Amino acid sequence: MNKQVQNPEPATGNRIDERAERIKQATSSAVASTKEAVDRAADHVEEGLHHATDKAAGAAHRASDKAAHVSQRGREVYDETMDRAEVWLEQARVYVREKPVQSVAIALGAGWLLGRILRR
Repeated sequence: MNKQVQNPEPATGNRIDERAERIKQATSSAVASTKEAVDRAADHVEEGLHHATDKAAGAAHRASDKAAHVSQRGREVYDETMDRAEVWLEQARVYVREKPVQSVAIALGAGWLLGRILRR
């Protein structure tokens, strides 16, 4: 009877080792494929962020250029307006020097009219 009952432990141990090895390989394969997928996703996200950053920088440059242009145009308009005001002021001075009585009469009339308008 002793001969019929053999020690099953070595065969069982081998099967356990084989299955453990298969599980290790399957796990390693799953981890590797997951890592590849995560790396691809990270690369895709990085590309998207780079593209978005480039677009934002381009828009900021365009806005800055536009603001500089508007500022320059504002300075030009201001300078033109100041030049016109100086010309008008000089013309008024010349008129007052040439016709002082008429200038005082016009000033009194304008003051009276403005007073009447503001009373209402």
